[in-house]
Amino acid sequence: MTEKIKVDIPIIVEGKYDKNTLLQILDANVIPTGGFSVFNAKEKQNLIRRLAEAHGVILLTDPDGGGVQIRSFLLGILPREKVIQLYVPKIEGKEKRKRKPSKSGTLGVEGMQADLLRELFRPFAADGTMPQRGTLTKTDFYLDGLSGGADASLKREKLAAYFSLPKDLTANALLEAVNLLFTREEYEKAKATLFDAPKI
Repeated sequence: MTEKIKVDIPIIVEGKYDKNTLLQILDANVIPTGGFSVFNAKEKQNLIRRLAEAHGVILLTDPDGGGVQIRSFLLGILPREKVIQLYVPKIEGKEKRKRKPSKSGTLGVEGMQADLLRELFRPFAADGTMPQRGTLTKTDFYLDGLSGGADASLKREKLAAYFSLPKDLTANALLEAVNLLFTREEYEKAKATLFDAPKI
């Protein structure tokens, strides 16, 4: 089995099937926009903007009209200097899960061959210089009272406010955002500031 390419820069794609395709070859954080729904999803827009501002994002959309629209919209709300634009070639065909080809008749990101995608992302393979993120788990959140407890939602609101994130994030959404944007050390500092009882 070919080893996955580790990419530290978050990757923005259109949908969950694109994400699934990339995760077969990459060790990376892949965030789907949910297609056109991102146009009205302020929470998703804010998360993507925060990611871009923190350490840049890689933008990869389908090579059809819809993909061009989504790419153009995201470029309009993100700092341009923080966006790496990647493109897949226009290849005629149909994804296996679809009964008929798309309107454009071309393959999307999910339909690209693994070798082609590997070559596309190889220049962005991690060199280990970025701070490690993504180490918090659902168990951490549960043990820290951020999920499953009576005052868990209030604690999540406080943590979200501390990190300037949307206050109404679910436990899973907040966990994903914290893992993408901050290190464990930054999380521990926030937890100590917000929740740990002062020593007398």
